[in-house]
Amino acid sequence: MSEEILINVTPQETRVAIMEQGVVQELHIERTSSLGLVGNVYKGKVCRVLPGMQSAFIEIGLSRAAFLHIADILEYEINAEKPIQELLHEGQTVMVQVIKEPIGSKGARLTTQISIAGRFLVYLPQQEHIGVSQRIEDEAERDALRDRLLRLLPEKRVGGYIIRTLAESASDDELLADLEYLHKVWANIQASNGEVSRGSLVYQDLTLPMRVLRDVVNENTDRILVDSRETHQKMMDFAQSYATGVVERIERYSGERPLFDMNSVEQEIEKALSRKVELKSGGYLIFDQTEALTTVDVNTGGFVGGRTLADTIFKTNLEAAQAIARQLRLRNLGGIIIIDFIDMEEEAHRAAVLDELRKAVSRDRVRSTIHGFSGLGLVEMTRKRTRESLAHILCEPCSSCQGRGEIKTAQTVCYEILRELVREARQFNAREYRVLASESVIDLFLDEESQSLAQLSDFIGKPISLQVESQYAQEAFDIVLM
Repeated sequence: MSEEILINVTPQETRVAIMEQGVVQELHIERTSSLGLVGNVYKGKVCRVLPGMQSAFIEIGLSRAAFLHIADILEYEINAEKPIQELLHEGQTVMVQVIKEPIGSKGARLTTQISIAGRFLVYLPQQEHIGVSQRIEDEAERDALRDRLLRLLPEKRVGGYIIRTLAESASDDELLADLEYLHKVWANIQASNGEVSRGSLVYQDLTLPMRVLRDVVNENTDRILVDSRETHQKMMDFAQSYATGVVERIERYSGERPLFDMNSVEQEIEKALSRKVELKSGGYLIFDQTEALTTVDVNTGGFVGGRTLADTIFKTNLEAAQAIARQLRLRNLGGIIIIDFIDMEEEAHRAAVLDELRKAVSRDRVRSTIHGFSGLGLVEMTRKRTRESLAHILCEPCSSCQGRGEIKTAQTVCYEILRELVREARQFNAREYRVLASESVIDLFLDEESQSLAQLSDFIGKPISLQVESQYAQEAFDIVLM
């Protein structure tokens, strides 16, 4: 399927939209104030070893110490019987690489097994293993790629490699150029590690536009449009050195209208932040993202297009399977995902919907696993989480509802105020009690709840006055003792 990549650059952030048939499939955002950390190499200092968790906290110069589990320590691979307290000690210097961004309150996750990504290969300088991408499933093809790489490597090779999917269509010259680039990067990392102080950055991974050229562009990519002259030139220089086959597909966009507006990307970003997603048939999806998992609820809505109820449900679920896979990519949702498709009686319908979901998810660059229908009729799946979701990058919890997605009604707040007034009256002997609240709450006290307020005033024997505070959210209120 033909693909187009749009790159919008401003001094504050870079945004990338990956399009298929004119429809946005993926969004990537990198802000100048918080560049991505995955792939970066640091000269770290062990600040704490936790034998009970078989893990350690490493100081790498960020606001929070990063986390290193024993399974991600290279020496543990060699000496599997040794506990972490025999591999690391406080104050020790260790070279580490970020494998997972800080997410929420969690620090970055680290490994001591350094890997350097190229366009066709991933270099593992501390290991000897030669692996092949899991996305290449044909065993004969995997063996052929492995043998081909071994022929290109010198007899006394240093390090191991993982052969990426793009290597299937790469020439020998391209593979050799990739090898040269990777070895040069590793030599620079070793040199920098000896020069910088502890807790410092040793190697920074490529910026988002360059990572797009390295990791995303493939034979299906028709063109790459970038709206910045400077970024366009940098991409051209990078491509001429490391991805010559891509050079002719990189174009600079200089139109009057903003690039993302021209292709309706801004609208898609707004939709990807919405809880509700409309389906073309009239059905809809509801996404709820929590700390531990994401739930997706499928509803028929106004769709009545099937010959029977079962047919309507089946068609809605088929459309939902495609839409869900796309939304997972757009929103970059990871971890556990629970999908509540509309109940289907026929086993053939359930199998077809599951196949449609697997087919739609197979196009995802991020590894996903679908576990099928549970006993309750829910589809359980997982999607690898390496960076923050789109909502976490662009949004923050609502100051009014604190992220609940709902606020208390004006009537509920009124009753809370009445209870608080009783508490205040029992503790303090004020001359008067003044209620400061939002306009909707004060209006209710002046209308439907006026009798309740008058009764309470008689009960405590003190006058109660009301004052509108236009800056207050509906749940906020104060009681001032006069």
